[in-house]
Amino acid sequence: MAPFRSEKHRRSESPWPFELTRMQWLWHNMKGLRGLYIIAILGTVLYNALQLTVPYFSSQIVDRFLSGSDAAANLAQHRDRFYALIALMVGLTILRCVIVYLDCMAYEKVSQGVLYKVRNYLYDKIQRQDMKFYSMYRTGDLMTRVTGDLDAVRHMLAWVIRMVIEAFSLLGATAVYFIYMNVKMALCLLAVAPCIFLIIYLFKIRVAPMHALLREKLAYMNTVAQENISGNRVVKAFAREDYEIVRFDECNADYRETNKKTANTWLAFYPYVESLANLLPVILLLVGGIFLIRGELSMGEYVAFSGLTWAIANPMRQLGNIMNEFQRFSAASRKVMDIYYSEPEIKDKADAIPHPDRFDGLVEFKDVSFQYSDGNLPVLKHVTFTARPGETIAIMGETGCGKTSLIHLIPRFYEPTDGEILIDGINVSDLRIKDLRSNIGLATQDVLLYSDTIDGNIAYGDGTLSKEEVVRFARYSAADEFIAQMPEGYETIVGERGVGLSGGQKQRISLARALAVRPSILILDDTTSAVDLETEKEIQHSLDELPFECTRIIIAQRISTTKHADQILIMNHGEITEHGTHEELIRLGGYYADLVKLQNGEE
Repeated sequence: MAPFRSEKHRRSESPWPFELTRMQWLWHNMKGLRGLYIIAILGTVLYNALQLTVPYFSSQIVDRFLSGSDAAANLAQHRDRFYALIALMVGLTILRCVIVYLDCMAYEKVSQGVLYKVRNYLYDKIQRQDMKFYSMYRTGDLMTRVTGDLDAVRHMLAWVIRMVIEAFSLLGATAVYFIYMNVKMALCLLAVAPCIFLIIYLFKIRVAPMHALLREKLAYMNTVAQENISGNRVVKAFAREDYEIVRFDECNADYRETNKKTANTWLAFYPYVESLANLLPVILLLVGGIFLIRGELSMGEYVAFSGLTWAIANPMRQLGNIMNEFQRFSAASRKVMDIYYSEPEIKDKADAIPHPDRFDGLVEFKDVSFQYSDGNLPVLKHVTFTARPGETIAIMGETGCGKTSLIHLIPRFYEPTDGEILIDGINVSDLRIKDLRSNIGLATQDVLLYSDTIDGNIAYGDGTLSKEEVVRFARYSAADEFIAQMPEGYETIVGERGVGLSGGQKQRISLARALAVRPSILILDDTTSAVDLETEKEIQHSLDELPFECTRIIIAQRISTTKHADQILIMNHGEITEHGTHEELIRLGGYYADLVKLQNGEE
């Protein structure tokens, strides 16, 4: 199997179109929710504009009814206007609170809708990938992409964009209002903004690679945890619990340190931003006081400036956090988009031949060679053989000779580099993948059972099977007897990956699952290696009595499994070195004959 490729290698082959920006990708996935999101953005602008109403009405009340030369007369003669201004302040404040609440609900609805849509799409993409994809990406890495990375995407929509709109709309509205009141005072206060923007830009340059590294550390930690949990039996068998705890602790500590460095990067810039933001009240006190003394600024305007200083300082303070979260989204979205735009190399051709009917089961290998994409040596070399409908073909050979790679070419898990594979005279690459694989039953030595009932595991390939049919196929694989003895029979829940069952029991359930789809071609990869000879004999007898005809291709190491095959293929270094029946190969006196003597206890 091809090893995992480095992150650098994968990035160089990233499938998503780089001319498509992350924001365009988000917009594409907002289809059906775009109108609501635009309304939410307009609501953000509106409620931030309403922030100006309280300072504005406060300045009007101070100048007309409190500090002006005719304030007392205005209060006596226009008391109704005084109460109207107060009522407007209260009413608009309540309106702003209502808009904020509805706005947050709208952002959340859009973000959750996009999250749901993208997660389903990613899962669909992952399900339809070929084997090369799974050799490139670690399980923990994929889990991180569909959980933590997607949450960063949701956070971008629900919070980051809203904060950006809020910061710039509040800053812009305040700047316009300041200039409207007093240009000189406004320019003195706004002169701080370019300095803060420069600091934020320098922070962005520094923190961007750190978020990418942080995301890699998280993915690796998740991978270590996933492998350890799924391989818990091996850990316990070798009493390596302490080692695994230390190993995870090292990953966790590495992630913690990277997280701290990322956080400390902002802390290094924060004092400068905070100092500049805190400089605004000082500027207002000094410059505004001078303007007030000179009569260039009224008391009401000074109150308005004072009441809105925070509207410039707070957005500037928020920009650092916003940039931090944006870089987190940038690193995460790249990973999500890698999967989102990935395409399997093995897929249906545009003119793929539909074959909904059952195959006859004629399998032909014609001068087939194969090499893994990241391998240096060929795995298969010029393999040629024919399996006629209903025949049993046995494949034997030393470990690593290419037996499993050969059978993986039949359902198109991989594509041959040379030659062609035909089923019923049609090249497998010309068939629709679903039609091809639905006619193949595959059972491997390394059995994967799902956390489901035994009934559900056997009927996995055909959900329409009745209970009677499930039992019948279990009998063909000699599994019915031990299943009937279990506490809840076929309704017994098996643990993850079949925990609680012996190797032979799992293999028999796997064989029943392969038979239950009534395949035209049955592929067994050392499926009976963990069962006793008596059970193996029973299974072989059952396979000869199947109610449907199928071509059987069997990888095995036992002579008892292969001696009745119509044809036995001996492989060595990716080539077929011997072929024939049991008797023919014994007379040949080669590898097979030596194996027969060895298994019979002969020197």
